[in-house]
Amino acid sequence: MSEAVKDEKFLTYKGKPLVRSGNTIYYGNMKDKFVVMMQIQDSKKDDELGLDMAQKVTIQLLSTDLDLRIKDRIIKKSEKEGLYKAMDLASIWLERALKDAATKA
Repeated sequence: MSEAVKDEKFLTYKGKPLVRSGNTIYYGNMKDKFVVMMQIQDSKKDDELGLDMAQKVTIQLLSTDLDLRIKDRIIKKSEKEGLYKAMDLASIWLERALKDAATKA
């Protein structure tokens, strides 16, 4: 692994990495048993800020187990209005799932 990849820093939320690719945001560490995928379904331009603001966000708690079929990796799914509410739910789901996985191990 190159030094540039090792030293790469990610934006974090509550100590977990956030990675964005287009309208998809992944929250969590891919080395953990679970991550959250958020997809921005709809956004609206905020004239004051000049930014696109997420309106409707689909949230999925996913298993990182590569032995499972893609469909079977989806543990929970929901939809929220706004990125703040989506991030709040994502952090709760991820924290609980990782805690449950640790107690079962």
